[in-house]
Amino acid sequence: MKLRIGSAIAVLAACAANLVAQAPSTGNTAQAQQVQLSGRNPAAGSVTATQSAIPGTTTSVNTINPGLSVSGPFSGSVSGAGKPFSGKLSLKDAIDRGLEFNLGSKNLSITLQQSRGQSIVTRSALLPNLNGSLTEVVQQTDLAAAGFRIHIPIPGITIPSIVGPFNYFDLRARLSQTVADFAALNNYRSSVEAIHANEFLAQDAKDLVVLAVGGAYLQVEAAQARIDAERAQLQTARDLYDQTAQQRAVGLLAQVDVNRSQVQMLIHQQRVTSLENDLAKQKINLARMIGLPPNDRFELSDQISWADAPALNEEDAVRIALSKRPDIKAAEAQVRAAEKAKLAVRGSRMPSLAVAADYGVIGENPSNSHGTFSFEGSLRFPIWQGGRYEGDLEQANAAIDQRRAELEDIRSRVESEVRGAYLDLEAASSQVDVARKNLDVARETLALTRQRLEAGITDFVDVSQAQAAVASAELDVINSIFAHNLAKLNLARAQGAAGDSLPQYLKIQ
Repeated sequence: MKLRIGSAIAVLAACAANLVAQAPSTGNTAQAQQVQLSGRNPAAGSVTATQSAIPGTTTSVNTINPGLSVSGPFSGSVSGAGKPFSGKLSLKDAIDRGLEFNLGSKNLSITLQQSRGQSIVTRSALLPNLNGSLTEVVQQTDLAAAGFRIHIPIPGITIPSIVGPFNYFDLRARLSQTVADFAALNNYRSSVEAIHANEFLAQDAKDLVVLAVGGAYLQVEAAQARIDAERAQLQTARDLYDQTAQQRAVGLLAQVDVNRSQVQMLIHQQRVTSLENDLAKQKINLARMIGLPPNDRFELSDQISWADAPALNEEDAVRIALSKRPDIKAAEAQVRAAEKAKLAVRGSRMPSLAVAADYGVIGENPSNSHGTFSFEGSLRFPIWQGGRYEGDLEQANAAIDQRRAELEDIRSRVESEVRGAYLDLEAASSQVDVARKNLDVARETLALTRQRLEAGITDFVDVSQAQAAVASAELDVINSIFAHNLAKLNLARAQGAAGDSLPQYLKIQ
């Protein structure tokens, strides 16, 4: 009798405690999620095509210095060893590999994936949550320690202070559902806009990859053209050395002219070596961007020749850029995300409604159990939260102001990039015309000077100077064509969707 009464009390106390602990809960009102103050990623890297004026007076007709600056993850890549490669690299293959393996676009794709996961987590606060549990308890209880001090004034009937061990089990399913929570709803809407922003940023990263890889491809091609031009100059220097040696043998020239021609030939040999070294480095740089092994053991299969840019005036180019650039659309989505986050802050002060229910069986064992259930509806309304609402609202307003300022700055930057690229294109186009005319004059001068040398009218110094002028003129043409193609590529990127519009800007042979 003692054990049965004590056990019954202990079981009832334990089961009641278990039911209270596992009772359905509708949760608290969702708090607004604060967005970052700035939508810019300082570690995102950059790709910039530059064209600066060469100051001062030079012997060259070239007055512009083109360049390509690639920083951050856009200069690297993940390994593309799994993709077949024949050793011949076209511009299209290089860009396709860059879009697939370049670390800049890869990072933005991972960021997009992460934001989608975060949005799913945020959405879960609005969807039903169903959980199940199976509990088996074996317990011994000190009733006195639990506060049970019952004295029965009947002789022979007492309640022991220590009861058990005894057991019970509980099999239960729990369901909770948010019916109305404006903070949670706007948190989810803000996360959706964040996804859209990251989608546009991923598109913009692809444009930057096209500019980085395309520019690196043009640099490799220009480096190869410089080697070809210098090899031609080396062959000319060898011919001149042979010619002066023969004239010295018959007494028409002094030994000093032979020595000068030999030194000139050796200088050209060294220039070829230096340019081959530069070409190898440029190819390694390109390989690093597109997931190839970092070496120079590949060849370019395309030749990007001279071609006029598409007929497009500056104002039309600006208008297209402002309507198509993905980074502008990303900034607009970030503004909308910040505005939704502010609505979530305001929603945190509004009442929220949630329901929860559970059903299960509980008893000493499965054969001796009974079904139990509970249902709860909860209407929660905040009264005072220690000033948290005001602080969250202040942060939300700051984020909106910052995002709007960044949007205005991006629009201004895009317009400046388009106008700058347009000016670079005009300058490079004019430079190509001047360089080509200068090369024709230099070649004609060299031919006439060599004829005068054969006739004994002049010496090797004049020939050497004429040959140097030809070499400089050839490099000017190469540099000018590179500057023109890079300016067209930069203009395509500045307008947006560079990969799609590339065939309209570059003539590939």
